[in-house]
Amino acid sequence: MFADPKIIHKLEPHIRRVLIVDPNPSSARLMGELMKGLGARDLYFEPDERRALDLCREADPHLIFIERAGARLDGESFTRKLRRSQLVCRKAPVIMVTADATASTIKGARDAGVHEFMRKPFTGGDLVKRVAVVCLKSRSWVEAVGYVGPDRRRFNSGEYAGPRKRKADTALSKADQQAEAMDQSVRILRSAIAQFDNDPTQAVRAIREQAEQLKRLAVTRGEAKLAVAVAGLEIALTASSCTRTALTGPVKAVTDLFEPNSPLAVSAA
Repeated sequence: MFADPKIIHKLEPHIRRVLIVDPNPSSARLMGELMKGLGARDLYFEPDERRALDLCREADPHLIFIERAGARLDGESFTRKLRRSQLVCRKAPVIMVTADATASTIKGARDAGVHEFMRKPFTGGDLVKRVAVVCLKSRSWVEAVGYVGPDRRRFNSGEYAGPRKRKADTALSKADQQAEAMDQSVRILRSAIAQFDNDPTQAVRAIREQAEQLKRLAVTRGEAKLAVAVAGLEIALTASSCTRTALTGPVKAVTDLFEPNSPLAVSAA
């Protein structure tokens, strides 16, 4: 497979360990050979969803390719479980590969936490483009309750040109990016408390992630009130029992700073 040597050089550190989850041996082997051509060193193959998750624990892959469906495989289910797991590789790029590239399957992959979507049959150029996008272009991470994965607003598929295809990203100033990040964190905090009983473990993780994000932003922007409120939330998160009751007050102390007409809401607008 032809690829620019400069691209291969850039990709190598990001694709040393590759997991291919595909029930079709021929298809899996082909993907493996193509990835070797791009510089992958250790290749792992598994057709079964449950065993693939076990293999993620053992191999800690840098990149995962997954077929959408098989006898013992549901690609969307695998991705959701991976994203919500405690595995080191839970944030690893996932590329879903399938012949069934409809608008609904692409949306399902995106909402499961997949980074990219590639339709079979694909060319070497298609593969290089997808791998380069997930490995070389950073994506912000969303740690919520209803969704865990890369920012869905940055999701793209070269195979689909319908109304859900992303529009060109608008360049934002640094201040606008920070304001957007604060707004998203506050929305996730509110949602995590509202959905706490549905998935307490993920709700606590989502709250902790947003507290860390808001702490960094408070320091960067010199927001003293926000820093104090987040510090209170962090103390609550260190308690032996992080219940909804225990976290509701500290979360509210943070989110109240962003209510309409509050100083922080005005400065973030």
